[in-house]
Amino acid sequence: MINRNLIRIRVVQLVYAWYQNTNRDLRNAEKELLFGLQKSYDLYYFLLLLMVELTDSYQNRMEVKRNKFLPTEEDLHPNMHLADNRFVAQLRENRLFRRQLEERPMSWRANEVFVKNLLDEILSSDTYKEYSEMASPSYEDDREFWRKTFKRFIYLNGELDDILEDECIYWNNDVEIVQTFVMKTIKRFSPENGDSQPLLPMFKDNGDREYALKLLHNSILDEKTYRELIGKHTEKWDFDRIAFMDLIIMQVALAEIFTFESIPTSVSLNEYIEIAKSYSTVRSGTFINGILDAVVQEARKEKRIFKS
Repeated sequence: MINRNLIRIRVVQLVYAWYQNTNRDLRNAEKELLFGLQKSYDLYYFLLLLMVELTDSYQNRMEVKRNKFLPTEEDLHPNMHLADNRFVAQLRENRLFRRQLEERPMSWRANEVFVKNLLDEILSSDTYKEYSEMASPSYEDDREFWRKTFKRFIYLNGELDDILEDECIYWNNDVEIVQTFVMKTIKRFSPENGDSQPLLPMFKDNGDREYALKLLHNSILDEKTYRELIGKHTEKWDFDRIAFMDLIIMQVALAEIFTFESIPTSVSLNEYIEIAKSYSTVRSGTFINGILDAVVQEARKEKRIFKS
């Protein structure tokens, strides 16, 4: 689940912090990198858990209404589609999901008001109305209800983003990416898999973990080489006046370009230009593109880079 896009962002942030810290310890930086990536993976489960919490909130609400002094007919016989949703029931019993929550406990209790208000919004929507009016929803209907609900009410929810930022500083930059992984997970659920339904692993394979650590190491340890290359192609600018984040992004980008033969240079360039647009100045993308392109072209002429 932790893709290379998330890794690149985390490494750029860590290398930036490295130069702000007087106590520089590479081993601590490694631990911080892996800890941050673990927290990104925790967010994936925290968002999966939100669907279970919303269902529990609905079930609790039904129970309160049933126990009123003078319950209405609707209170006594509520629509059970959401309470009996088979997708959420399968998620709740999923072995990987349950094991993760046992090993790394998490809860939405501190945000009960948000969960309640979000449930109100969902129940008043056309999405829920259409679902509740189905005579006998299938498993596919149950799953599709939550896919639509997640996309409409949870994905890119500003209030939720604020809550997640308060919950964990590591989640501030991960939310949108992780939410797309949750939607992919919902879509992949199948009743045939029961409680063994596969969830996304933290790393696709050991290669991504090694990529993360190697990128961090080379960005820091080969600083002199990369900064000399950058300096050589920034003669029109005062090197000391280049935005520090621009310098860090170029340093990490060159570490990737010169270290990982399997990653096309064009992919690396595009990814770091996008990072610059989000994390540095308005003109940083264009500036970084120009400098990195010049460094790459010269390196190819000197046969220091052979990949496309």
